[in-house]
Amino acid sequence: MSPVRRVIAEHMVYSKHTSPHVGAVAEVDMSVVDRLRREHKDAFEESHGFRLTYLPFIVQMVVKALREYPALNASVLEDAIVEKRAIHMGLAVETERGLVVPVVRNADRFSLSGLAAEIEDLVGRARNRKLGADDLQGGTFTLSNPGRQGNLYGFAIINQPQVGILRVGEIKKRAVIQTVEGQDTIGIRPMMYIALSYDHRAVDGAPANAFLYRVRELLEAGEVDL
Repeated sequence: MSPVRRVIAEHMVYSKHTSPHVGAVAEVDMSVVDRLRREHKDAFEESHGFRLTYLPFIVQMVVKALREYPALNASVLEDAIVEKRAIHMGLAVETERGLVVPVVRNADRFSLSGLAAEIEDLVGRARNRKLGADDLQGGTFTLSNPGRQGNLYGFAIINQPQVGILRVGEIKKRAVIQTVEGQDTIGIRPMMYIALSYDHRAVDGAPANAFLYRVRELLEAGEVDL
């Protein structure tokens, strides 16, 4: 193993030995987010110089849900569960040297465009080996985004000492049954799975599932702070 791979391996084994991992999956209709992105992407790229992806939308909704469900924005420290006031969002990024998790600090204070700029900066510096030690510390929750080849869904390993990590899957167009004016119809919708891994020492099933359901609600409603 390379030195970086060895550190990653040790961290992953430690997490699995430390936290009883439990998983939950939700299916999200991304139609509203997809429409908002298409409406704003050209003006955004012209103004900011880079593409508007789905990731800032997802991060913003996760941050909003964490504010409502602080049990997921926490750490286990010895025999204490510490809920954090600040929301520092870790973003799992695959690089040539392996997985790194840079942190968007105070992610709840950013608009959508602010989040997009912060993510673009962190991911770019991660892949160009320009992250500092401070960029990788202090996360309170982690989001894993495998990208276009991420498959439907998968469960990520919790980033210690956090108590939760959310992994998003590919956005795929599928036939979905909808109820319109009392009638069931079949429509083509862009759908995405989101998979939550949580630490059962700190979080029970009810709040974990409520948090995941809330993320889904926010994404489907498109409650975006542009």
